[in-house]
Amino acid sequence: MEHILITGGAGFIGSNFIPYFLEEYPNLKIVNIDALTYAGDVSNLQEIENHERYFFVEGDICNRSLLEQLFVDYDFKGVIHFAAESHVDNSIKRPDAFMQTNILGTFNLIDVAKNHWMTAPGVYKEDYGNCRFHHVSTDEVYGTLGKEGLFKETTPYAPNSPYSASKASSDFIVRSYHHTFGMNIVTTNCSNNYGPKQHDEKLIPTIIRKAISEEAIPIYGDGQNIRDWLYVLDHCKGISLAYEKGISGETYNIGGRNERTNLYIATTICELLDKKEPRKNGKSYLDLITYVEDRAGHDFRYAIDASKIEDKLGWKADENFESGIEKTIQWYLEKYTTKIQ
Repeated sequence: MEHILITGGAGFIGSNFIPYFLEEYPNLKIVNIDALTYAGDVSNLQEIENHERYFFVEGDICNRSLLEQLFVDYDFKGVIHFAAESHVDNSIKRPDAFMQTNILGTFNLIDVAKNHWMTAPGVYKEDYGNCRFHHVSTDEVYGTLGKEGLFKETTPYAPNSPYSASKASSDFIVRSYHHTFGMNIVTTNCSNNYGPKQHDEKLIPTIIRKAISEEAIPIYGDGQNIRDWLYVLDHCKGISLAYEKGISGETYNIGGRNERTNLYIATTICELLDKKEPRKNGKSYLDLITYVEDRAGHDFRYAIDASKIEDKLGWKADENFESGIEKTIQWYLEKYTTKIQ
């Protein structure tokens, strides 16, 4: 069986992807390397922790010698790269960690893979010709949109935060290894993910957690910033398709076609919680919504045109926002109410 290296697999998207990928590809073994920073948690993968085809390594992709040893030990024939610092607010407060992990870490990873798989530019070693490097990125590299338009794969990059700038840099590093060395790479850029296992600091878990804890629900500015929401398992299916069928050197945008304002998200969750977990005082959770000072450089709108991955690879989202948010709320209610009790 071939070994595939997955980075950042204890984080939100990676921990949803690995169980799905294990089931989809019974002929593969997965090694998951994760530094277990604040955003990574091995308990996210408790359903497969004893799986015979799954191996976990606690480690940092900035540690080049560790990566080199892992490639020797497991002879990876593929890499799916999730590992990244990803919280925009944190990138404003401490951008250095983002530059280290997202830029240097990505460089280490793809350079080690190239050296292990290839003998010269355009020349793969015998039996390594099908090795693939899949880079998972974000729509934030494209900057911000006005009220009209969609991000396409051809949209010029215009990152506006330290986070998105670091991800844009990593995208260009991966691109350069395809064009310079002929590496078999594919990149996916996704819209805002939501669903089970997301870190508590993110918008949707924060709204749910604050609401059932009877705390103020913070909404930046006037709440009219718009994001395109993508259910995490739909994203995982898109990544799997792009890894298997995507054309080398190509980028595929994955979006849910679910544009919603932040205020709409908060209002919808509060109204659903009013039905699922009513407040003891009889009031609506809507009363807890509180407007706070806007984020510095807050992008107004993101929206993805997913036509390419839909048309070329046959991907489609199974969840709309209404079905996805129902599943998401139920998962977090079980998590948070257990903690509160």
